[in-house]
Amino acid sequence: QVVVLSLLMFPVLRGLALQLHSAVTGSYLSGTHSIAFINCLNEQIAKDIARAIMDKKLAACVNILPKSSALSFWKGELEESTEILLLVKTRTSKIGELSNYVRSIHPFEIPEIISLPIDQGNPLYLKWIEESVPR
Repeated sequence: QVVVLSLLMFPVLRGLALQLHSAVTGSYLSGTHSIAFINCLNEQIAKDIARAIMDKKLAACVNILPKSSALSFWKGELEESTEILLLVKTRTSKIGELSNYVRSIHPFEIPEIISLPIDQGNPLYLKWIEESVPR
């Protein structure tokens, strides 16, 4: 039980450690923010999901990238499609909530929602993300 509780507490403890480090040093700690990638079937769905994410204050910014070709295996068959990609800039601590919310509104059976931590960047931009997305 102690091990399970420790594992469940790790994200919370890591988040607190990140906040403390940033407050004490005034520097950016790699991984505090993330970029999430979400693929959508068409531009209207992409805009609707992007607006919903922003309305919930789950991101500081969502870029809607134009159509791209995609090849993937779905139910054993090779599928070819065009998709619109959302780039969502947010706090790493919000990725779980973002993923749950997008899954609840996305029309795909299994939507692509993946994220990568932001290693470094313009300090003023990273601070803006911090200020734009409530804890």
